[in-house]
Amino acid sequence: MNGYLDESNFMMVKEGFTTRDLLENLLVELCPASDRQALFMADLGDIVKKHLRFLKALPRVKPYFPVKCNGSEGVLRLLAELGAGFACANKAEITRVQSIGVPADKIFYSSPCKQVAHLKYAASHGVQLMAFDNEVELSKVARSHPHARMLLGVTADSSPSAHPNMAFGATLKSCRHLLETAKEQAVEVVGISFHLGSPGLEPQAFQQAVAAAQLAFEMGTELGYRMHLLDVGGGFPGTEDARARFEELAAAINSALDLYFPNGCGVEIIARPGRFYVSSAFSFAASITAREEAPAEQPGSDEEEPDTKKSLMYHLSDGIYGTFSCLLFDSPCPRPQLHKRRCPDPPWHSSSLCGPAGCDEDRIADGLKLPELHVGDWLIFEDMGAYTIAAPTPLREGPQPHITYAMSHLAWKAVQLCQGKLPQTEDDRERVCAPLSCGWEMAETLCVAPVFTPAGII
Repeated sequence: MNGYLDESNFMMVKEGFTTRDLLENLLVELCPASDRQALFMADLGDIVKKHLRFLKALPRVKPYFPVKCNGSEGVLRLLAELGAGFACANKAEITRVQSIGVPADKIFYSSPCKQVAHLKYAASHGVQLMAFDNEVELSKVARSHPHARMLLGVTADSSPSAHPNMAFGATLKSCRHLLETAKEQAVEVVGISFHLGSPGLEPQAFQQAVAAAQLAFEMGTELGYRMHLLDVGGGFPGTEDARARFEELAAAINSALDLYFPNGCGVEIIARPGRFYVSSAFSFAASITAREEAPAEQPGSDEEEPDTKKSLMYHLSDGIYGTFSCLLFDSPCPRPQLHKRRCPDPPWHSSSLCGPAGCDEDRIADGLKLPELHVGDWLIFEDMGAYTIAAPTPLREGPQPHITYAMSHLAWKAVQLCQGKLPQTEDDRERVCAPLSCGWEMAETLCVAPVFTPAGII
């Protein structure tokens, strides 16, 4: 084992439990006088399952997890134990991953807009791999980090309407000029990077991006650079209800890599899967702290009970300036589930969810049909692992929601398998091929050969 994660970092559970079961039990255990009003339950086994699924679908690609997606310690320690690298957007994220022992050659300073102070920090702490897509960034790196190894960020198409979610990246028309400028400033360029993002991602978008990257590679090679690294970014879905399934995207990437960067060409491939790894691993519970009632004009028969026509607004203990900041990243709000089961057929009302009282803009969801709830009741939200672990802000008061990490015995054995520590008996080897995440059923089992920690890419 690498020593990043041990059994003291999580709660070991038997197979057959889901994170929903564990969260329900935890809420029951909270006494009424408890001041805890929001909490997470994280199934680390689900992340192990996703890691094995990633390695199976994209065998040539090394994952670099974007810390901004979920910087919780349990996630970082587990992924470090599994041999993943980390994509960091700033000094704070670099500090966070290095504080648990991640070496500098496993860190990609991926932000296209870097502060000079953060560049100097990266230089002084050995972080060399980073990205640029314009002359301003290039000049900052040349002055502040002369030993950096750069990836040129490109777009898949010169048309701004081709991928409207791509805020960064140089067009192919500007790549040669940027590469020539890098040569003049003695900046080492080692490869190409692109990032398509998640909304509306289609398999052909990856194929177009890989083709564009290959053209940029040729430009760099012609100018004398040793181009040997391709970053295919992120955008992989974290839940199964996404428009394009992960395996479909992986098949498109593999096809494009075989065509433009065939095996044996000397090019290493990395990716930045964020939502894919953590979305489904986290469940979140928030309590109702206040409620408001207003009459709602809804069509109905004269015989309908008056109470069924009222509209209710519930204020939760957390909002979009905290855990629900995921809504600002184009994530739909997961449908809330009730902690306590109601009578068979309770009346349902038009309901809205808001953050803590005092900010009108902190609206989580509208137009929900929910039974009547009361202050102190809990709502549970699943698939809450991506862009929900928020940094403290002036609008967020009080402590961060507590995270309880859980992992099954089976998933822990799979972690050991990923380190090349094979189970001792045939029975153990067979069990590692079974579902890994706290008893959740999978469409198919995952059984892969031992995967050793990938070496540094620089």
